[in-house]
Amino acid sequence: MKATLDGINLLEQRELTVGSWRRDEVERAVAGLDGAVSIDLGMRSRELVQAGVLWAVSEAKLKQRVDVITLLMDGSGHVLVTGDGRSFAKVRIASFEAGPRE
Repeated sequence: MKATLDGINLLEQRELTVGSWRRDEVERAVAGLDGAVSIDLGMRSRELVQAGVLWAVSEAKLKQRVDVITLLMDGSGHVLVTGDGRSFAKVRIASFEAGPRE
């Protein structure tokens, strides 16, 4: 299944795991108040794990694809569109792991 990141087709997606949203809150004690104040910070993040096959016709083209992925690990938000049409906005690439070469 073809997946694109910012419109760029980099790998053939085999698996996509979408985690649930995580909410954050802050608990604070206040002088003179019995108990604590809980402040809901709302939905913060969820983890997407994409696994697939990265292929190219030559060693140089493969290195070029890896370099593009590395450049996309810039802390900015990107758009991931899966082959089945699901779209995820504001995706930040936190890590990239290359598996064994076949």
